[in-house]
Amino acid sequence: MRNRTVRLWTILSAFFLVLWLGGLIWAVGDFYAGKPSEPKVKEPETMEKVDKNDDLHIVAMGDSLTRGTGDAAGRGYVGYLVDQLKERSKADVKLVNLGINGQRSAQLAEQVKQAEVKRQLGAADVVLITIGGNDLFRGGQGLADFDKQKPEEIQKAFLANMNTTLTEIRGANKDATVYFIGLYNPFIEFSEGKEISAIIRHWNFAAAELAAKYPKVVFVPTFDLFELNVNDYLYTDKFHPNTKGYQLIADRVASLVAWKGKN
Repeated sequence: MRNRTVRLWTILSAFFLVLWLGGLIWAVGDFYAGKPSEPKVKEPETMEKVDKNDDLHIVAMGDSLTRGTGDAAGRGYVGYLVDQLKERSKADVKLVNLGINGQRSAQLAEQVKQAEVKRQLGAADVVLITIGGNDLFRGGQGLADFDKQKPEEIQKAFLANMNTTLTEIRGANKDATVYFIGLYNPFIEFSEGKEISAIIRHWNFAAAELAAKYPKVVFVPTFDLFELNVNDYLYTDKFHPNTKGYQLIADRVASLVAWKGKN
């Protein structure tokens, strides 16, 4: 009886051993057959469709015209220009407005040397600049003691400052197109209007000559836009443009911006 019991347990043990070995062999074979230990994560399809090269990056610099002072909506020519570029292009237009009310050319020449400003300029496709009105007319306050000899000295300093500014911009970004916007005469209908117009025309000519020395720097004239019916395009301070005036400037700049995207 005892021998029979031992034989039974021996047979059962051998049977379970065979089952265990069979299971182990199946598991090992299934593993090496190619089942991955970790699932592969598929990247979102949208990632393949995003093309950052299609973005249009604009950096606007300068004075209160860049800030839009006098515009009912506070957007200025920069805002209206961005609207036009968005309408005619599928590009995502990104704007950084660095304009400062009351800024003069000497301050702009220092601003472009700042590390963060250089970083913004380095990413720009288009750079917009309005500057000079505060140099020449101290924000509209310099008309009372206007001296026809003094503007020559102011212009000389202005051109030196702009030479520094454009050099710094080109150092930060050699490919961006710079639109350097000229001065208009808000005082045309004053008794000194013709004299002031002559000075501004000379000022704009010198600024255009400076711009021509740099690659991809475009001087944008605005004098002619305000020459007729100037008061129709001025804010109540009779110095800054109103909404219509800013739209005129935006139209002029938009006609010169030929964005074709990045390669």
